[in-house]
Amino acid sequence: MKKFRTALLAAASIAATLAFTSPVSAQSEQPPKPGGTLEIGTVYVTLSALSWDNADWNWKHNHDTGQVYEQLFAADLSKSKRLGGKHPFYADAWLPTDAIRGELAESWEWKKDPLRMEVKLRKGVMFPEKPGVMAAREFVADDVVTTFNRLDKSPKKISTYFDHVEKVEAADKHTVVFTFKNYNAEWDYRFGWGYYSGIIPKEVADAGAGNWKNVNGTGPFMLADFVQGNSNTYVKNPNYWDKEKINGIEVKLPLVDKLVFRTIKDEATYLTALRTGKLDILESIRWSAVDELKKSAPQLQWSKWLSMSGTFLAMRVDTKPFDDVRVRRALNMAINKQEIVKDYYGGNAELFAYPQHPDYLGYFEPLEAMPDSIKELYTYNPAKAKKLLAEAGVPNGFTFKVQVCSCSPDHMDLLPLVAAYLEQVGVKVEIQPMEYGAFLSAMTTKTNTPGYFMNNGHTNPTTSIRKSFVKGQVWNPSQWNDPEYDKKMEAVYQEQDEGKRQVMLKEMTREILDKAPYVWLPTPYIFTAWWPWVKNYGGELRAGAVRPGPIYARMWIDQEMKKKMGH
Repeated sequence: MKKFRTALLAAASIAATLAFTSPVSAQSEQPPKPGGTLEIGTVYVTLSALSWDNADWNWKHNHDTGQVYEQLFAADLSKSKRLGGKHPFYADAWLPTDAIRGELAESWEWKKDPLRMEVKLRKGVMFPEKPGVMAAREFVADDVVTTFNRLDKSPKKISTYFDHVEKVEAADKHTVVFTFKNYNAEWDYRFGWGYYSGIIPKEVADAGAGNWKNVNGTGPFMLADFVQGNSNTYVKNPNYWDKEKINGIEVKLPLVDKLVFRTIKDEATYLTALRTGKLDILESIRWSAVDELKKSAPQLQWSKWLSMSGTFLAMRVDTKPFDDVRVRRALNMAINKQEIVKDYYGGNAELFAYPQHPDYLGYFEPLEAMPDSIKELYTYNPAKAKKLLAEAGVPNGFTFKVQVCSCSPDHMDLLPLVAAYLEQVGVKVEIQPMEYGAFLSAMTTKTNTPGYFMNNGHTNPTTSIRKSFVKGQVWNPSQWNDPEYDKKMEAVYQEQDEGKRQVMLKEMTREILDKAPYVWLPTPYIFTAWWPWVKNYGGELRAGAVRPGPIYARMWIDQEMKKKMGH
């Protein structure tokens, strides 16, 4: 076992320690200079666009179209830590209530009897002309209504997602009214700034929203080109409505002429692209690559953040022997998670940070606050693991298949290590690497193998529990099904008092941890690096659900500095 781990770790060239450079704490005092091209390896640098149509209900849609399709709400980036605020804007889909601004919404107000939300829209916001698709025209309330109804009627809709909404209507040209059947704690996230909240005009839907050539929205950029497996290219929308004050100067957005997302599946290749200046920003870097990059490219700026995705091995509870909680608990105890933190991640991981994230203040409880029955799942105890397996009727262990995405270098290295631990208690793993499309399809069609090794975004404190452990949900690879648990989730959503919701979710989190539908694994730290010619940036990643567009629209390139640095 020790020999196996040593060989694996050596092959990964893992360093013992890391120096860490804090992100730039203040903006450059230079006046922003428009122009240039911003080349980015995003958080999802290995993944090409999966769909251009939000009615496909694909999580990555918002990442690839959020530069073009705007939403009712977005992050208030003026509240960022870089500008003296308290929010880093790393979270994949968590906007605290004090960090939300209107984007296409100018104002909004709750009304009662019936419970409803009246949203006043910005006037004069334009959809640009798209030859063969639509003429230039103003964004109006009907666009919001049409987008919502189209999503609600989609056969791919996430179960229960809009069950709280009675109807959406245009009260006048610039007013939309959402009438609710009942309160939902995620009302703003579900349609205001979430994964599927981009406003798509009817003309694009009629022309075929899934065709990238038809994509057309009110945002700061327009999609100019898409090459599967290579790049997304966006160009400046010259008639974009928004402005920003940067260094005391009000400027028209966006500031760069062109924005390119590079899709690079090979880790060594995208690290080289950053080091040689072919990428201006690389948003997701494994800790093991950081020391070398700091030596070879010392001018790079850095930020460090705890991954917003939990890592785990899901076990299908509708499949033997994983229908027995003793087996699931045994597999947790069979893996030395502290050793993974120390030796595999070089200390650059947290033992316990999922399904709630430490950033979720008021919702997260540390491991030391948990009951002993949960703490023991994070304590290496192969003897007890063998005892539990014997009690469950599999004293000699068993073999099971585990699907893993070949798109994740970390998982391709980590899963063999997990398998080696399990083999010590007689459990053998057959590893099945898959391309991302097939890997995702296995889960969404509920045809995944008994074991499924993945990252899953925390999303936000409520969705983290709902999407993974409520019956019928898309992101439920363990096929967890507990009617009483589902009822508790419904009660959380209907509770308007956030303090009470926090208590309820803490209890639900403890319950699901204890029942162990997953082998809970450590959460690694991730690094973001960018060249100093990238201005008005401090490592922010998302201004809504996996949506970086508003962040990129506010960046500018110091082209003189870039040239002087030889790039």
